[in-house]
Amino acid sequence: QVQLVESGGGSVQAGGSLRLSCAASGFTASNYCMGWWRQAPGKEREGVAAIDSDGSTSYVDSVKGRFTISQDNAKNTLYLQMNSLKPEDTAMYYCAAEWARHCSGGVMDHWGKGTLVTISS
Repeated sequence: QVQLVESGGGSVQAGGSLRLSCAASGFTASNYCMGWWRQAPGKEREGVAAIDSDGSTSYVDSVKGRFTISQDNAKNTLYLQMNSLKPEDTAMYYCAAEWARHCSGGVMDHWGKGTLVTISS
């Protein structure tokens, strides 16, 4: 059974850091496009970062230079290191998988339940 379970969310002050984790099971995450998405209150869900099966990464402009997506293949776990956090980063963060080796930039195929990140000013 395919599962994605996020953890690591919390409340921090602006300028702080958090590392989100996404434990994958039922499939080998490194063989597929994996990504982090977020949804702030009253806003649409947006893609934050993605990583291809070949390790290529991409980021939304608003997080470039602050967030880093990575994988630990041995643990089958996806990470999102978030530094220099801003109040506008406040959102529910979701881990997602696309059943393709390269990210299409479109709709993902499987989602976790999310972890909440709250940044105070």
